[in-house]
Amino acid sequence: MSPHKTSLQTLRAESLVPLPWLIHGFSTRQGGFSRVYGKNALNLGFTEHDSRVAVQKNRVAFEANLRAGSARKPWPLVTLRQIHSDLIHLVDAVPAALLVGDGLITATPRLLVAVQTADCLPIILADKNTRAVGVFHAGWRGTIKRIVEKGIGEMQRVFGTNPRNLMAAIGPGIYGCCYQVGEEVRNQFETQFGYAAELFRETKDSDPVREKYPLLFLTARAPGHSQLPTRIFLDLVEANRRQLLDAGVLKKNITILPLCTACHTDQLFSHRAEHGRTGRMMAVAGIKAPAP
Repeated sequence: MSPHKTSLQTLRAESLVPLPWLIHGFSTRQGGFSRVYGKNALNLGFTEHDSRVAVQKNRVAFEANLRAGSARKPWPLVTLRQIHSDLIHLVDAVPAALLVGDGLITATPRLLVAVQTADCLPIILADKNTRAVGVFHAGWRGTIKRIVEKGIGEMQRVFGTNPRNLMAAIGPGIYGCCYQVGEEVRNQFETQFGYAAELFRETKDSDPVREKYPLLFLTARAPGHSQLPTRIFLDLVEANRRQLLDAGVLKKNITILPLCTACHTDQLFSHRAEHGRTGRMMAVAGIKAPAP
């Protein structure tokens, strides 16, 4: 499915757009005030390279693009110090101190909850019946810890959410085409998920000499021509889609935005493709006030 775009290159999910009470968006790297990550970069994270002034201006512009509140009275924004965990917080106001964890849930109107990403997956959930929302940051560690499943469980416990009423969106992240991992990551997935084998693919590095003269390698292995290394790739998107389904979310209610961060560094930030020197995007959700 193609994402919906606005002038600031905010992406919106088809599963969430029809909810009139919901404000949501996945930011990109385009249309901001930062210069350290390229011209007009919309870096929304307080990184070591960027200035706080630029980030704050970017956040103001992004929130204005979302139409969350007004220029004179924008909605408060709640974020996290993310640690690749399964810690999820219920919020109804801006906390006194920065929360630590990787998920936020709320049913409080006029409050934005957000996670930051630059390869890991941002996931937004919205309960169309109770008008509750959740945002989650799912890298491979958080996925193994089942943060999305646990987030749905928390929404059930706190708001009485029926998973069949949830609308879900998986935003841009590093896809299986680019997400190379080690054998230890695959081993950890295999201990947690019966379908783990379906989440990984293997390739071997190419060797032009071996491909042109395959018979040379049938009887002898010359120095420097040992077995080619295997590369392992993880489909993090499918891993989280399966968790949503296993938790009871209907397949038709899940939107996946088809953008790989590592493939599209012109449009998105990628920690891996940019070797750690990159900005942060945001996935944001908020609830409009109920009609009088």
